[in-house]
Amino acid sequence: MGTHVERANDPVVRPVGAPPFELVAIASSAGGLAALTSVLSGLPGAFPAAVVLVQHLDPRHKTLLADMLDRRTELRVKMAEEGDHLTGGCVYIAPPNYHLVVNAGGTLSLSQSELIHFLRPSADILFESVAARFAARAIAVVLSGTGSDGARGVQAIKKAGGTVIAQDKDTSEFFGMPSATIATGTVDIVLPLALISSALVRLLQPPPATPSAAEEAL
Repeated sequence: MGTHVERANDPVVRPVGAPPFELVAIASSAGGLAALTSVLSGLPGAFPAAVVLVQHLDPRHKTLLADMLDRRTELRVKMAEEGDHLTGGCVYIAPPNYHLVVNAGGTLSLSQSELIHFLRPSADILFESVAARFAARAIAVVLSGTGSDGARGVQAIKKAGGTVIAQDKDTSEFFGMPSATIATGTVDIVLPLALISSALVRLLQPPPATPSAAEEAL
């Protein structure tokens, strides 16, 4: 699917017969707090998928990111811990100085393996693990940030059959990460920030039921 810019009245629908989405993976950096607040505050408490996210944080300081976001969304927000099991309606944030990895069976691991692009946590590491475990059942979202973290990972998500969304230039405080992601040619939809949460909600809606032969005969 080629990249396109979503407009407010464009439908976002899941192809007939495609598996349902079960995981949303988000990456952000500079300007990320405002972007994450916008996206997560627009998701309902009954959002059926789990959300995993990498926000580049200063490893020298304790972060209150989980507490701040938890107050602004109906979802439950927590710092990811070793062995956490992914649950729908819950947001798991990579702790400062730890890579976040999704394992088989929907559990989470934390790693202090080498820095990627001088970063830990790395969106590339997260996205690649999501691609390996969730394939077509995953959505990757790249929000405001500098640098190119996430660009390699979205290629893995797309190759596995997942869907990729990027924030557009006009609403990105810093367009480095979205721009690098778009440049890969793997982005399905480029969206203004205000439309990303509604797009996620529509993508996770179950497809309309196919009428049975008996119903079609009526």
